[in-house]
Amino acid sequence: MAMVVKNNMSAINTLNILNKNTSALSKSLQKVSSGMKINSASDDASGYAISERMRTQIRSLDQDKQNTENGSSMMKVAEGGVSSTVDILKTLKEKVINAANDTNTDSDRQTIQKELDQSIDQINDNASVTFNGQYLVDGSHNSAVTQTTTALTNQSLGTATVGTTKITALTSRTGTSLHINSTDSVTVSFVSQGKTYTTTVTVGSCSLSDIVSNAGSKATGAAATISITEGASTATSLVGKDASGNNVYTASGSNAITIGSAKSGIDGQIAGLTISVTDNTGKVNKSANASLDAFSEEIRAQDTSSDNSIVLQVGTKASVSIKAGLTDMRATALGLQGTDGSTLSVATQTKANAAINVIDNAIQKALDQQTTIGSIESRLEYTASNLTTASENVTSAESTIRDADMAKEMTEYTKNNVLMQAAQSMLAQANQNSSNVLSLLK
Repeated sequence: MAMVVKNNMSAINTLNILNKNTSALSKSLQKVSSGMKINSASDDASGYAISERMRTQIRSLDQDKQNTENGSSMMKVAEGGVSSTVDILKTLKEKVINAANDTNTDSDRQTIQKELDQSIDQINDNASVTFNGQYLVDGSHNSAVTQTTTALTNQSLGTATVGTTKITALTSRTGTSLHINSTDSVTVSFVSQGKTYTTTVTVGSCSLSDIVSNAGSKATGAAATISITEGASTATSLVGKDASGNNVYTASGSNAITIGSAKSGIDGQIAGLTISVTDNTGKVNKSANASLDAFSEEIRAQDTSSDNSIVLQVGTKASVSIKAGLTDMRATALGLQGTDGSTLSVATQTKANAAINVIDNAIQKALDQQTTIGSIESRLEYTASNLTTASENVTSAESTIRDADMAKEMTEYTKNNVLMQAAQSMLAQANQNSSNVLSLLK
């Protein structure tokens, strides 16, 4: 190559190589110091975009897990309130059974009534339990409800039993006669709005409809009267629909006689129904009573409500959530208290006896709610575990794309460092070559 002064091409070429080596060394330093092989979109445009999407998903999954844990805490608070109510109802069952025993005087029953009133007040306090300022089981977080009517179904009486069936012709589920005579007496008691209504009639030629109608007519001033419906089977629903507007059938699919309220909603609910038979000497017909007193609440009376369910967001996409509808656990909704403040009475043996079925129905309502809450808690545990696994897997995938292999990067860094130093040395040599031209100018 000719010796020139203006353009030292060797130096220029070496400088370009030095700049490349310096840039490579800078990138190696960035990767080694950050621990990531992709630090910006310029390093790997598609890899950077995929990694950032994964990081967004990871953060979303972690927030979902936090939502799940917060939701679980909320459900535990709700369960605590309902569990306390169940415990109180267990105690109340003991108290009303005690009050139904005639070893107690009316004065004793007044004392028991005071305990019962305080316990009912505590049930209302339990229903006011809050989480983060939100009431949970006072009905404010109920799911969508179409107003329902109390339906009490008896699956111990014969499948052929209908409203017009004569009392004397009643049979058990197996078809065995209940041995009720025309001279026997039938006592019907039901509770509505915290008040107990009782009537006793001689069987005679009465049908089930007759005694139910008689009981309803004697309930002067009652918010609800009772009515009777024919048996329910797989083809025929009970006296009403459930809170979702669906027809309700017996569990076995066979016919069952149903007695319900003539008025829908909580104001018209029948909290409990008791039917008992005694002969003309006052002796209790236990076999008949076992079948007649087996009316259980198949449809709970509720007021119309919009969907105010608690929504727990547990997914990275919109509307991926768990909905928790919590029903009303106040004493009024459980049938223990009227809207006017009247509480379930145990003032007499008859009223105390009628109260037993009321407490049983209230316990069933509370247990149903507890089961609902428990199933949601269980589901949240599975959801939290699933979210943790998902976050771990996505993190692993993102690490494969973004994280640097430190051994490899240190090797690359060492190479680039040596090359940069070599280029610097060679640039000094290339610049030195230009000075040789001066010897020609002497």
